[in-house]
Amino acid sequence: MSLPYFESFGWTAEVAVVNQKYSDLAKDELLLQTVPANTVIHKVKALAKKWTSKIGIGGLALRSIYHYREQISRLLASQKFDLIYFSTTQFPVCILGSYWKKKFGIPYVIDMQDPWHSTYYLDKPKSQRPPKYWFSYRLNKYLEPIAMKNVDGIVSVSGAYIETLESRYAWLKNKPSRIITFGALEQDFVIAEKNKSKLKLVYQTGPNQINLIYIGRGGYDIHPAIKLLFEEILAYKETNPAIFSRLHLHFIGTSYSANGTGVPTVAPTAKEMGLSKKVTEYTDRIGFYQSIRNLQEADGLLIVGSNDASYTASKLYPYIMAKKPLLALFHQQSEAATVIKDCNAGNLITLDHSYPAVKRIFEAYLEQVIEKKSPNTNWKEFEKYTAKSLTKKQVDLFDEVLDLKHSKHLKSKF
Repeated sequence: MSLPYFESFGWTAEVAVVNQKYSDLAKDELLLQTVPANTVIHKVKALAKKWTSKIGIGGLALRSIYHYREQISRLLASQKFDLIYFSTTQFPVCILGSYWKKKFGIPYVIDMQDPWHSTYYLDKPKSQRPPKYWFSYRLNKYLEPIAMKNVDGIVSVSGAYIETLESRYAWLKNKPSRIITFGALEQDFVIAEKNKSKLKLVYQTGPNQINLIYIGRGGYDIHPAIKLLFEEILAYKETNPAIFSRLHLHFIGTSYSANGTGVPTVAPTAKEMGLSKKVTEYTDRIGFYQSIRNLQEADGLLIVGSNDASYTASKLYPYIMAKKPLLALFHQQSEAATVIKDCNAGNLITLDHSYPAVKRIFEAYLEQVIEKKSPNTNWKEFEKYTAKSLTKKQVDLFDEVLDLKHSKHLKSKF
């Protein structure tokens, strides 16, 4: 999303990425159409998962970190680069920033798209923890300080993530930081429209069915919002049985596991609450443009957020740009809730709302769905969340990092 705009702000970017043949995650070849043709891409090797999984290691970061170190070290030795920018949720590779800075003197910035070393699940039952949590928790607790010790700047989708890091590592308070979410790229909707015939719908459509769609991860941290939503569905059944009979909720791509291996986390709650016939969960991930197509064909959209205030839904902007009736359920302090309010982009329920308020907002949303009314979005306000605007915030941070490096260099000469 940033690559089309870096040069207009005075930066040339080269990309280092693991060769896609080493990944078993869902791939979307159409994404390559948004990468400028002149972008230099370095493809890094990784250990084959079929061998590393035998010793319990499947993560792409651990399988590729050695190859990253060797291949990118050769690149940095042969060419001049001003900055290294880590923007990935495969966090273990970020420890290479400290290694390369020491070896080549190049500053580095880490983009925290999610929490790295998170304590969220420590007090949760084992059944609610992610797979291999024992190992990942201890690995992250060890690796995060290595990466943060010499980092020159932090970007994060959430201010809460930055605050957590600064509380752990006091020196980060003196480092440049920015809150920058994923931007909205209008070109994505052009590409989705051009390739409409190739992008399959996950769910069935019909004249007598009202499809409400959520595309994104599941997990036990979204259960408070899920339960609140299902309670409203059940209450609506009592007062509007005819409309209720046509409703169907679809939760798509809820697991990060390889397709066919995901464990449902929404369907069990629907079953407990007697809504199995109204709720379908598809754990398999789908491609980005297939997601857009599924959003555009929906009757209404749902975004269900975490009970963690720091959670920011990266999928929020495509939801808004789909221009469909939208219902969002977020923690009251979530920055995603602020975006919805500021842009008037949909119906917002926060987890601290009183029952009468929740009922009113939910019914207003379904009325929009039935009448096929688009949200009255404030597109002028939305401009600050576009990819171009947010890329400008990125390069402003990059410039600040280089200015600090230059000033330190001058001081050391005198």
